[in-house]
Amino acid sequence: MSATGGTPPNGTDRKPLFTVLTANAISIAGNSLTLIGVPWFALETTGSPGKAGLVAFCAALPVVLSAIAGGPVLDRIGRRRVGVASDLVCGLALAAIPLLHHSGLLAFWMLCALMGVSGLFHAPGETSRYVLVPDLAERAGTPLARAASLYDAVSRGARMGGAALGGVLVATVGADSVLLFDAATFGVSAVLTAVGLRRLAAAAPRRDGPPLSAARYRADLREGYAYLFGDRLMLGIMLMVMVTNGLALSWSSVLLPLHAREHLGGPAMQGLLVAVFAGCALGGALLYGAVGHRFPRRGIFTVGFLLTGAPMFVVAATTETVAPLLVTAVAAGLGAGVLNPILATVMYERVPEELRSRVAGASTAGVLMATPLGGLLTGLLVERAGLTATLLGVAAVYFLVTLTPALFPAWRGMDAKPAGAAGAGPGPDPAADAPASRTGPSTPAPVPGSAGTPPRR
Repeated sequence: MSATGGTPPNGTDRKPLFTVLTANAISIAGNSLTLIGVPWFALETTGSPGKAGLVAFCAALPVVLSAIAGGPVLDRIGRRRVGVASDLVCGLALAAIPLLHHSGLLAFWMLCALMGVSGLFHAPGETSRYVLVPDLAERAGTPLARAASLYDAVSRGARMGGAALGGVLVATVGADSVLLFDAATFGVSAVLTAVGLRRLAAAAPRRDGPPLSAARYRADLREGYAYLFGDRLMLGIMLMVMVTNGLALSWSSVLLPLHAREHLGGPAMQGLLVAVFAGCALGGALLYGAVGHRFPRRGIFTVGFLLTGAPMFVVAATTETVAPLLVTAVAAGLGAGVLNPILATVMYERVPEELRSRVAGASTAGVLMATPLGGLLTGLLVERAGLTATLLGVAAVYFLVTLTPALFPAWRGMDAKPAGAAGAGPGPDPAADAPASRTGPSTPAPVPGSAGTPPRR
């Protein structure tokens, strides 16, 4: 049963879905600015890869904490309210960084703290929009797989444009000005969410359940994690993406900015690489939305992850020119484009609507668990072992992890037909290898600039 309300007489209403897609596009375009602006700001103001990694750690750790605790209260507060509040707080935190810097008041601990505030409010806002997609797709009369692919394709397109703009802006006006522009995108996204999702039942607070108490909160939290851990495929996806997200952050927050600074000529080339990757990922997502349902998910997922993972690290370690990286970014982007639509469709098929926020929050926390360590450990490793050795080491780990869908039988469940539509049933059979939830709204393969620093979707 749909949770939306007020559907027009003709049975379809595309405006709420369009609103979420637009707000998400603006927010992700700004995220690409953060992806480029924050590492360069940290490198410019501190000169230390280790400190740049520490900034990434401070941004990522609160994301995990808020994702762990936020699922049960998301529906109680309301998805619209959470989305608006998340954008406003993140925007203010980012705007404070350049303002304090220009006034001469910004200490390094303040930079870490402000990125931590942004990270703390990131995950609930992202989850609040992600879990609305099935309801909005139904309201719009759009097939679920197509809506999931469209959601990811719009994100990829916004990331491509934001990355290209970010590289140019960092090179011309400086990283601090880029952060101000990024803060403005949060404000626009908040306004769109506040206005476009008014009177939408799926985005409103739920008042039909028992009052929220400490006991009820703990029960809701347990229910989300029990669902997540009750399926072997779901658990396998979460563990795999947890590791790859940590490795991916090492690229976006430390390795790529350093490689661009030392060998590629600066942030403009970094922005070009991210834009090419995101543009090809957009093409991959659109292609999957058009014809992907005809092919086995497991095979496409495995090939996509192999393409989008280790190759960029290896090529960066063995070349000091842009052209080979651009060619690799094309293949990696096409591979990355199929991943989110597959995992999102599987999650929407399996998880009941009444559990969606709790399961999405729990899975987001799981896949981000290793993310805080990605930038921190990589920054320290670069200072001790050098950039080339670190790139090759990360590539080896990435390659081994991305082999898991082809090696473990539980992943066969990715191609199993769902027992029923989302909302039909209390949860998966713990003994079954049924299709699992997408492991949270964060991009499952945020390699070479595809997702980057956590404080934004």
